[in-house]
Amino acid sequence: MGSEYQVHRMVWDLCTDSPTRSRDFLYRYRDDQGVPSFIIVSSRELSDPRCMFRIETKPYSPVIRKGQHLQFSLRANPVRTKRDENGRQHRHDVVMESKTRLKEGAVPKDKWPGLAEIVQIEGFVWLSMKGESYGFSFREGDVRVENYISREFVKPGRKKPVRFSTIDFEGLLTVTDAELFLHALCNGIGSAKGFGCGLLMVRPVRL
Repeated sequence: MGSEYQVHRMVWDLCTDSPTRSRDFLYRYRDDQGVPSFIIVSSRELSDPRCMFRIETKPYSPVIRKGQHLQFSLRANPVRTKRDENGRQHRHDVVMESKTRLKEGAVPKDKWPGLAEIVQIEGFVWLSMKGESYGFSFREGDVRVENYISREFVKPGRKKPVRFSTIDFEGLLTVTDAELFLHALCNGIGSAKGFGCGLLMVRPVRL
């Protein structure tokens, strides 16, 4: 599949009808026993003039109600946005930010929590805050936070490589605001959406 950028361009070609089209799709890359596959939410039907994929399409119009329990899966780029002394916004990886706080707090490295624990704690806090904005909530024991991966690729025309990280979330949630939650399903959560992040996949469950 090549680099993250090559995958991004491949999906972009499937989902857009013009090089100047703004991104209006979300996707999640999966490896299905060595075969690449994508789950895509797009505002238009996909087009594959090079016949590289087998495309299966169906309307996406989820019916959401307040109080509904859903099983979910999300690959996200968990960052916090902060302003510097000049008012410029900067995105900070929540895991690396936690490690920085430990260093600045003069905590001996042998006293640091393990990476998996940092990912679980910081990922849970980040997703909880997103839930407040996007109309859902969950209990800590109902969410698994794992697979923290740092990603890097070179984008044509740029000297510095593009770097971002991803975390996978899976578990159970409860819808607290149907309209906000529907917006999250159609528009994604977090940043790096153009690189396979932010697509919230859900299905009903009975508790």
